[in-house]
Amino acid sequence: MTARTLRNRPVERCTVRMLTRIDHIGIACFDLDKTVEFYRSTYGFEVFHTEVNEEQGVREAMLKINETSDGGASYLQLLEPTREDSTVAKWLAKNGEGVHHIAFGTADVDGVAADVRGKGVRVLYDEPRRGSMGSRITFLHPKDCHGVLTELVTSAEPSSAEH
Repeated sequence: MTARTLRNRPVERCTVRMLTRIDHIGIACFDLDKTVEFYRSTYGFEVFHTEVNEEQGVREAMLKINETSDGGASYLQLLEPTREDSTVAKWLAKNGEGVHHIAFGTADVDGVAADVRGKGVRVLYDEPRRGSMGSRITFLHPKDCHGVLTELVTSAEPSSAEH
């Protein structure tokens, strides 16, 4: 069975389950501390992990929502830019605060990225990069994903010092 991509190219429909969970929803914000407090006081979510990612120019907090059947978890990722030239800062200037991206968990970010690239979806990084908590990540172009910036994530091993 074939399907058509946004570029109208026939591709084989996926027959194996590549993605195992919603890893996180990324939310861009102007003030990380204020946004964390909103999610804490409104929904009872607590911060699981914080870090500054210099490469991406963001300060972030991961709020754990629940455990998942594959041994991972689902999170809200709150992102505050640390510099004006970061992707998140530019996105905030254009769109204001709100949902920035959705991230799907996978055991094999390299394999899934190659598979979707073969189906005509633009993968933004040639090689996966370091993401939150020592994960490996890449992004898919939103114009190829119905307007949604999509991240693929392979979590670090639980025994990792960063996890």
